[in-house]
Amino acid sequence: MDNRAQVREFLASRRARITPSQAGLPAYGGNRRVKGLRREEVALLAGVSIDYYIRMERGDLAGASEPVLDGVADALQLDEAEREHLQALARSARPAAPRRARTSPATVRPVIQQVLDAITEAPAWVRNARHDILAVNPLARALYSPVLDSAVAGPTAKRPANTTRFMYLDPAAREFFVDYDRMAADAAAMLRLKAGRDPHDKALITLVGELSTQSELFRQHWASQNVKFHRSGRKRLRHPAVGQLDLNFEAMELPSEPALRLNIYTADPGTPTADGLKLLASWAATGNTDNAGTRDARHVR
Repeated sequence: MDNRAQVREFLASRRARITPSQAGLPAYGGNRRVKGLRREEVALLAGVSIDYYIRMERGDLAGASEPVLDGVADALQLDEAEREHLQALARSARPAAPRRARTSPATVRPVIQQVLDAITEAPAWVRNARHDILAVNPLARALYSPVLDSAVAGPTAKRPANTTRFMYLDPAAREFFVDYDRMAADAAAMLRLKAGRDPHDKALITLVGELSTQSELFRQHWASQNVKFHRSGRKRLRHPAVGQLDLNFEAMELPSEPALRLNIYTADPGTPTADGLKLLASWAATGNTDNAGTRDARHVR
């Protein structure tokens, strides 16, 4: 992906969302010709010259120091994910930056599958930064059966199942994800964060191209330049066998595989969702998931 274009579009989009009053600046007159802050206002707030900031916003971060990047981040009121994204774009722009893609793994080691299988009371699965599902335990296999069985997004001989492909290209996603609009936006924002870190990942470029070609909604979300971490929170799913589940999730980096994330879903005790997970576990244990066409975890890879 074009680093200069990513820098240019990201900085311009962040500048456009901040009003002078939000930045603590006086707004002279009511006929401003730009949305948000002017470049010279960002430069003033960041403590750099106007020419230098203009060069940055044109896509040149190659010589930007850490203090300068921090100053721009403060001026644009970037959150943690946005700051990391800006730092990643700057690293990629530097002449000494490696040009080889740090490709996210497409498989997991057998011991990771053993860890998943040892988790028996909660859905647990492993994904890479492209949102490929690489391994699941039996309960996660049952929970994510709509994704794994999807003709559009499910696993094939050439690629694993992918939750974002399901999100944007399979109409069933709107039924499965209760908070579809928010989750679709979040999925694109997480891929944008990955693109900043690894702009030469060919599989990511292919995925973004596929989604951009086939989904107007993805094009809109991708163009927003938003970035987001996916660490913990609530996820509401509408499962075809057990109904709605309001789940807590934790997404944890695997120290031995930093490019992979272990996702674990739990339910608050004594809730309908806790009962639903028990029912789902029973459904999975009887083998109904196999009847429904959900693949064994070892075949997801």
